Amino acid sequence: MTNIHKQQVLDAFHFRAACRTYDPARKIPKEDMDYILELGRLSPSSVGSEPWKFIVLQNPALREKIAPVSWGIKHPIHEASHLVVILAKKNARYDSDFLRNALVQRGLTPEQMAATVVRYKSFQQDDIKILESERTLFDWCSKQTYIALGNMMTGAALIGIDSCPIEGFNYDEVNRILSEERVFDLNEYGVSCMVTFGYRNKEIKKKHRKPVDDVIEWVE
Repeated sequence: MTNIHKQQVLDAFHFRAACRTYDPARKIPKEDMDYILELGRLSPSSVGSEPWKFIVLQNPALREKIAPVSWGIKHPIHEASHLVVILAKKNARYDSDFLRNALVQRGLTPEQMAATVVRYKSFQQDDIKILESERTLFDWCSKQTYIALGNMMTGAALIGIDSCPIEGFNYDEVNRILSEERVFDLNEYGVSCMVTFGYRNKEIKKKHRKPVDDVIEWVE
């Protein structure tokens, strides 16, 4: 069990805001960054697929290469202590080696494996309908990465580390640059989103959220 209290978690949520300017002199200790990345790794995903990779992009030259097409990073790209590029798997079909390997790691018997594959086929084909194209499969995997993204940002806020989720970039160009630099195989993965981490260098304006009654409805 944990000793964290509800108010501590709420305080972290109020503290967390999209950080647009970081203190370039302050770097996140390795043990804290390892903790943040572990929160991503331990995150849940649909059918336990874990269709992600987390690229910690610390190479200054590579950061500068993607900077011109990453307009969502409002500050000089080197100011953030850490930049994480979150990749999504391109093919996590029910019958792919990728998903089958995930089932093998669970220690399923051959009978359990066969039954699970049949169930996942029905799920992907009939229930959620993501077998229509490569894009629908990739988008489904990208949805899973946002669970990890949220967990990492929340966990960072709990220990006083700022973050900013990034979707404002040219996806084709970032994919091209990083794949040409052999950061990842474009046949296997694509960029889902990015996130910066560091320490704010000025106060962040209090964020606006819709009233409770506008977003929460109980059906009893």
